[in-house]
Amino acid sequence: MIKRRYGERKDWKRVLQRRYVQTFLTTNDFRGYITLLHTLKVSNPLYTRYGEKDICIVDNGYMWLQQFPCDKNHCVTTMFDSSGNVVQWYIDICLHNGVENDIPFWDDLFWDIVVLPTGELILKDEDELEDALLRSIIDKYQYNLALNEVENLKSLIDKGNFSLIKLTNTHKEILSNMLK
Repeated sequence: MIKRRYGERKDWKRVLQRRYVQTFLTTNDFRGYITLLHTLKVSNPLYTRYGEKDICIVDNGYMWLQQFPCDKNHCVTTMFDSSGNVVQWYIDICLHNGVENDIPFWDDLFWDIVVLPTGELILKDEDELEDALLRSIIDKYQYNLALNEVENLKSLIDKGNFSLIKLTNTHKEILSNMLK
């Protein structure tokens, strides 16, 4: 079964104190939901490993901005440290984005792209996509959709034309002002 994931991340037990805001945005550059989770207090930091690097992606004071563009097969989570610096952009490949009970969600198609502030691009969980196809969790159409989306996004990122990365600070500012 494809997992549905929600922008508010209400079930995340690591986060002890939080603030959360969301809005629907229509501009010349973007149409969809944007959300911001501010982790005021966490039970313990969360690190992820890329090659030889351990990167902290959640700690006290971190913010996670999520962008859910309408009619696209991806959503982006930008993780900011407590000083406001981008830690990483995490791009989930998805069947679709939507809204349920007023909360934005994505139906996860397993494969992910990570872009680090250095420009390094990392593909994650391709094996999960393959396994989902083999176990009939997804069908061939959904598998091909994920493959095509990854190739399209890699091309946009390589050329510096992936608009959601460019809109990161603008979207964060909009939502940060709503937190005040």
